Amino acid sequence: MPGIDECLLEAMRLPGARGAALVDWTSGLALGAVGEFPGGDHEAAAAEAAEVARLTAEQRAFTPENHGGEAAEATDPPVEDLIISNRDSYHVLRFVPTSFDSSVFLHVWLGRSDGNLALARIRLGEMAGRLVLG
Repeated sequence: MPGIDECLLEAMRLPGARGAALVDWTSGLALGAVGEFPGGDHEAAAAEAAEVARLTAEQRAFTPENHGGEAAEATDPPVEDLIISNRDSYHVLRFVPTSFDSSVFLHVWLGRSDGNLALARIRLGEMAGRLVLG
């Protein structure tokens, strides 16, 4: 099972990957980062992405409804992922289920011209499921 560094290096192998980070959305701190980031500052990018993640995760409109009568795991993140697109890139934020409070997410910045958004979403989901946080 990969740790943070291995997971981020795997994310950088995605087509079009410019940068990747694991971010705590409650504090806005990057727990690990590789590659480039908008504005050249991975800490600022982590804090800004955490603000978007936190706002989304705290809104009841985006949380799954319980249709089957089964309670959701307390440690499951309320949202799977967010995709933000602009003229030249995509930002994919994938929430990571953890054994504690699930307040972390993977953030991958992809170039729009050479990135594969569908593949990134699938692979980030796989990575999030395997990630070991110690």
